[in-house]
Amino acid sequence: MTASSLTVGARLRLAAGDFQTLLDALARRGYRVMGPTLEDGQLIYGEIGTVKDLPVGWTAIQAGGTFRLEARPDQAFFGFAVGQQSWKQFLWPPHQTLFQAQRQGAGFEVIPGGGAGGEAVPKFALVGVRSCELAAMAVQDRVFLLGDSVDPAYRARREQAFIVALNCGHQDPGVCFCVSMGTGPRAATGFDLALTEVLQGEEHFFVVEVGTMRGADLVRELPERMATPAEVDTAAREVAAVAGNMGRELDTTGIKELFYANYEHPRWDEVAARCLTCGNCTMVCPTCFCHTLEDSLDLTGATGERQRRLDSCFSVDFSYLHGGSIRTSPRSRYRQWLTHKLATWIDQFGCSGCVGCGRCITWCPVGIDLTEEVRAIREPAAGALKE
Repeated sequence: MTASSLTVGARLRLAAGDFQTLLDALARRGYRVMGPTLEDGQLIYGEIGTVKDLPVGWTAIQAGGTFRLEARPDQAFFGFAVGQQSWKQFLWPPHQTLFQAQRQGAGFEVIPGGGAGGEAVPKFALVGVRSCELAAMAVQDRVFLLGDSVDPAYRARREQAFIVALNCGHQDPGVCFCVSMGTGPRAATGFDLALTEVLQGEEHFFVVEVGTMRGADLVRELPERMATPAEVDTAAREVAAVAGNMGRELDTTGIKELFYANYEHPRWDEVAARCLTCGNCTMVCPTCFCHTLEDSLDLTGATGERQRRLDSCFSVDFSYLHGGSIRTSPRSRYRQWLTHKLATWIDQFGCSGCVGCGRCITWCPVGIDLTEEVRAIREPAAGALKE
């Protein structure tokens, strides 16, 4: 293979036995390599150094309010969908110090934090990023990078991140509905490298698509070769099978207008009777960004700091204004969340706030399914709750 052949769009073959060389190449470039791991029976995104850190040979079974891991009959590296965490924790941390202020004589010295200046910014390589999660990153880019006010902490982390995407080959029907949202299961853009895992008989390999010249530069260090047309076709069929086996679907036709016309739909009362307002759906969502600011001062009055903390629109205090909260009922808070996610978000940012990952369905303690709620509002005859 010549160096000139490694351009954007090139597809290579990487044997599963050589996958460690990819992790090593990223580490040599100074990246903290993050990927899916198993921790206390959960699928957690954490630091990985070797292939053994991945959930090799495991799959995740998901449904409304249900998640469990089971052993697979093979040694797939990525034989599962997504867990409860999203990659936003690395690009937009749930707790972050924005600045500190230290008393200096009659005044204060302000010390920036959170990547806005001063301390080193973490340099992450994110391995195994699904297409729905790439779409979520693009949504957060619109929020934090493309508006009138750019978030410097997010920008600093985002610009340095190396993205190794993963096209979905997990075919168990679960809670995903990325096809409905146009966000998957194949990664189309937003990555440096994109992997498709193929297990075919005794063969176990990855088709690697180059997404950027930074990605092309990295794969030159790997013991790969150009993928054959048959291998590319096999990988494409894996992804196409997933697209035809979605566990959910969501009709997005006129969805913004649908919600604007149904603020007083009786379904809001029905779902509120089940909703615990725990905020799990917002915590696991890869696009939700509601937060609060907290100021603190030490006992001496010499040092203070401002922190940004992830919050949820399901909490009563989140909508607290002078005189009290403006959303005191579960009905009003659930309606606010779902209407913002699927309707007003479009007015704000020009896209949906939902990418179809299905996490909010899996991790809702009572199994509320937003696709079912939308269907009930769209079709009055289907409005009764399932027994």
